[in-house]
Amino acid sequence: MNGLRFSADPADLDVPRVHRWLSEESYWARGRDRATQDAIIAGSRNFGVYDDTIGQQLGYARVITDGVTFGWLADVFVDPVARGRGAGVALVQGVTEAIEPLGLKRFALFTADAHGLYEQFGFRPLPDAAGWMMRPGPGFGADVHD
Repeated sequence: MNGLRFSADPADLDVPRVHRWLSEESYWARGRDRATQDAIIAGSRNFGVYDDTIGQQLGYARVITDGVTFGWLADVFVDPVARGRGAGVALVQGVTEAIEPLGLKRFALFTADAHGLYEQFGFRPLPDAAGWMMRPGPGFGADVHD
């Protein structure tokens, strides 16, 4: 798709680039330290979109899942220079296709700005959002995205 390659192989990740994107450019993980990012990657299923003609990773996403009943799509990020090339579509399509065989009962995410993208792949607003609750951990501020 548009010269892009999707990969679920964590060996393909450009970890310093992913960390820079999330800690410096995202609205939900700004200031995340590298040790935390490394632990997050180790505990998640990781995905990327790449442009092999220039040898660069263009996007990243991860899924936190038990592999059976529930999954959470998180840290979806596309490099600003690659936006408009279909990298976000390729990334979310690849992730949903990779997770689909698990047959998860629930596959969720939170987004402040990309509803249209996720709706293309079957994500919908929660029918009973009032039933969802969260217990903030230490150091948790008003931002509920991370």
